[in-house]
Parts: sequence; C-alpha cells; structure tokens
Amino acid sequence: MTPRFATDIAGAIPVTPVDAATLEKTRAGLSAAQSGWTAAMGFAAALAETCCLPGPDGRIAQVLIGLGNAEDRARTRFATGAAIAALPEGTYRLEAAGLDLAARNEIGLAALLAGYRFDRYRDQPPATGQLIAPEGVDAPRLEAIAAGECLTRDLINTPAEDMGPADLAAAAEALARDFGATCTMVVGEDLITQGFPMIHAVGRAAARAPRLIEMTWGDSGPTLTLVGKGVCFDTGGLNLKPGASMALMKKDMGGAATVLGLARMIMALKLELRLRVLIPAVENAVSGAAMRPGDVLRARDGKTVEINNTDAEGRLVLADALCLANETPADLTVSMATLTGAARVAVGPDIAPFFTDDDALAARLARAATEVADPVWPLPFHAPYESMIDPGIADLDNAPKGGFAGAITAALFLRRFVSDCPAYLHFDIYGWQPAAAPARPKGGVGQGARAILQMLADGPTP
Repeated sequence: MTPRFATDIAGAIPVTPVDAATLEKTRAGLSAAQSGWTAAMGFAAALAETCCLPGPDGRIAQVLIGLGNAEDRARTRFATGAAIAALPEGTYRLEAAGLDLAARNEIGLAALLAGYRFDRYRDQPPATGQLIAPEGVDAPRLEAIAAGECLTRDLINTPAEDMGPADLAAAAEALARDFGATCTMVVGEDLITQGFPMIHAVGRAAARAPRLIEMTWGDSGPTLTLVGKGVCFDTGGLNLKPGASMALMKKDMGGAATVLGLARMIMALKLELRLRVLIPAVENAVSGAAMRPGDVLRARDGKTVEINNTDAEGRLVLADALCLANETPADLTVSMATLTGAARVAVGPDIAPFFTDDDALAARLARAATEVADPVWPLPFHAPYESMIDPGIADLDNAPKGGFAGAITAALFLRRFVSDCPAYLHFDIYGWQPAAAPARPKGGVGQGARAILQMLADGPTP
C-alpha cells in the first residue's frame, strides 16, 4: 500500500488541538450549543480524546482533539494522529497554529501510518478519517517515509511460506525496478565458489536455496552500505527452538525488511547518496545437511568460527555480508538485525539499541531519533568482553557460554568483520509490535530507519 494525504480541501472538517490550559478558551470560542455539548460529553482534552461538534444540520462541523499534558505525550507517541485516522468517515484538516513543526510532522506521519492494513490474506476495513497534510509539513517526505515503513511491515508480516529467500529477493528486485536501482544476487552452491561460505552453511539445510542479495543506487554523494539480516525462518537448526520460541520466527528477516524500507525512503526522496544494500537471505532449517554444534566454519575473509549453538546463525550470515562491505568501505556502514533476545531484555520491544565506536555519530543519531519519534539507545562495544568470543580452537565463538551481555558479544562478533570501514553502526532490533499501539498495529514494524534517515538528511555521512 502507498499511504497518501487527502487532497480535497473543500469540505474538510477542521480539527482543533486542545490541551488542559487552552480548554476553557476554546470552549469560549464555540457557540453556546457546542460549548454545552463538550461539557455534556465530558471532554477534558485528555491525550487523543476526541469530541465531534455537530453543526446546524447535525453533521460534524468541527472536532476537538485532546493533547493531554507533556507527560502523556512523552509516554505515548503518535496518539493524536492515530485518533484523527479513527474519526468517522470524512476528510479532516488540522488547525495547527499552536503546534510546532515537529508536532505537526508526528501527527501527519501517524495519520498515514494508522491507515496501514496487512490485507494480503483477508480484507481489512480501511481507516475512516483522511487527513489533509498539516500546514508547513513536507507532505511528499512524510508519504515516502510512510511508504517505506509500510513495505517493512508487509515483508515482516508475510508468513515464511510466502516470504522465503527467493521471495525476499523478488521484493528487492521489485524495489530496484521501481527506482532504477541495480539488483544482483549469488544463489545456492555459487555462494561457495564466490566466497560466501557461512551464508551457504547456514542455509544449506533448507529446501529453498540461500542467497546474497545486492542492490545499488545513486552515482554521487557519500557512500552508504546497509546490511540486513534476512533469515526468513529460524528453527534454531539442530539446536532446535521450542515451539513457543518458533512462533514469531517469520520476523527473523526484520533487519532485511527494515533496510529495504529505509532504502525505499532514501531513493524516493532522492537523497544524494551512493547506496548499497546487502542482504544474506536464508532459512535456518533442519536436515542431514545442517551445520552442527562444534563445527568450525570459515568466513569470507578467512576468519574461523566455532559453532557452539546453531541458533546463533544471524551473526554468521551477516559476517560474510560485512566482509564484502569491508572490501569496499563505505563512508557509513549500517547493519540491522533481529539478533539477540538479550537486547530485548535490556531495552524492551519498543527501543532499537545501537552500537558504534563513533561518539559524534552516536550523538547525531540520538538527536535525530528524538526529532522523529523513533526511539533508539546506545549500547557499548565493551572491549573487555572481547575475550568472551575467543573460543580457543578458532578465531571466534558464535555463542559464548554464560549468558551474559549477549547483545554486546554479538555486536563485538560483527565488528571483527568491518575493520576497514571508517564508521559502523549496528542495530539489534525486535521488528515486532507485540500489542497494538497508536499507528502501530500488532505485527511487523520498522525500528531505527526513520532515525537514520533523519540523520542522513541533516548532513553528509558519517
């Protein structure tokens, strides 16, 4: 789906934001009947509370929408825009004189994202309230961001039966066609001959062939490489997951889905960048060809990795892709992956933790994330933990024992493969909204992409 703002201004119903401080003043500006209506309805300007005011003909003439207080807004982003999308059928325009540009952008984007429906397998009722782009916002930009986010959601929400490695590759190819990018791939046994042995080792047990997908776009500006984990389903391999832990594993390609959504935003907005997207797409399955605990694999750059848990496969496929990225270092290299449960324990499902050695880059990203309501949080590449990923018989251990600092040790593992990259960001995302929230239905969700986009738009990388 492609979210769009409404364009028919004629007849659009005004929506007036109100907080507790302006409630009485707003009531004083209404007709006696409308003021009495707000009192009768108990309208108190709570966050996302709406009050539809009738006109003389009984139809909605105006809507009051609550802004709550600063604490409410800090605790629940996107609430106001989502409430507008849920209004009765009609076209609405925001009377935004009292709102700063950041608030207007958040409301506009929320109204677009609240219209998202995953309707591949069942018809879904559309959003009823259609919003005119708020005054002063860059409507095409918000629409491009929403379209990229909706692509990410669609890819994650699609079950593995219809979103295997070949299907993920087809999605990348379709995106490349839409924006004049180039898309190539290495498939199956060719992964061995072309130097991607760990991608092959993880994916070789599956009936559907593993592959490395590469997309390039742009011929001027700074270079940006996005690497996304594309594990289309993760059984855990021979270290088989219990059934409950396998239930959401269609989302284990959330890193790939997020970088494709971000790439769509970048290309739609025509940012002056030379973009490269790398996606190792595999299924971690069980068969006689599966890799085994205790095996030692060799990465593209020659490093050896002892496999102490076949369920720690994401870092293996990312390592080969990062080796390729490291051979032609970009100004900024970003990896995104649904990598560790430890990251969820640390910051929960709503925050995208990231790692970088560049303090200035971290500060820029954190600032950008705040500007666009896309929460991120820095975690450290803690050097003293390097010894935890040294197994003894190989260069690296894919699953250190002990259970401590799992997100950090996974990030340190990946950092070993980007030694020549001048700036590296790694995101350990969840990629899933566990319960419905404003503008974010339960299901797949992008994390960190809008923050990265805002950072890129603020100036050249890194």
